Amino acid sequence: MANEDSDTALEAVGPRLRQLREQRGLTLADVGRATGVAVSTLSRLESGGRRPTLELLLPLAKIYRVTLDELVDAPPTGDPRVNMRPIKAHGITMLPLSQRPGGIQAYKIIVPRRVGRHVEPELKTHEGYDWLYVLSGKLRVVLGEHDLVLQPGDAAEFDTRTPHWFGAADDEPVECLSLFGTQGEKAHVRAKPRG
Repeated sequence: MANEDSDTALEAVGPRLRQLREQRGLTLADVGRATGVAVSTLSRLESGGRRPTLELLLPLAKIYRVTLDELVDAPPTGDPRVNMRPIKAHGITMLPLSQRPGGIQAYKIIVPRRVGRHVEPELKTHEGYDWLYVLSGKLRVVLGEHDLVLQPGDAAEFDTRTPHWFGAADDEPVECLSLFGTQGEKAHVRAKPRG
């Protein structure tokens, strides 16, 4: 039953992509130039001939200025340990992107804009290891004695036993990706660029 729900949700992505593109008056060539995705791939995505992947949907969501959950309304998986619906805590929205119980979990995190001139960070610690990658906005990250502002394209990697906090650095919301391992697992890099 869960697989049928997932298939139905994925089938709806193509028509939704076409609708968004046409609403914005864009051609497949326009979208291809803006995202770097081949026109043939875009066409197959819209017609249902290509299964949507995160790598394809992220640049499309950005160009259409919608969130991933607006592109795909992920159904419940049927597994009580996995909830693909957004999780809201402390004003932050986390959209689970992975379904693997245990091990490293992937999330898209939406941090609301900062309210007021100064926010006093409440540092926390817990077991685990986190990797953050900023998609949009400016993310203020406090790691122990370090107080950093990450821009789009910046990443931070840290042991969550280090006192930490993050929030919007200004009055714009922030979107970022997170890989988090509750037992302190780290992502294993198998290939690195030459040089």
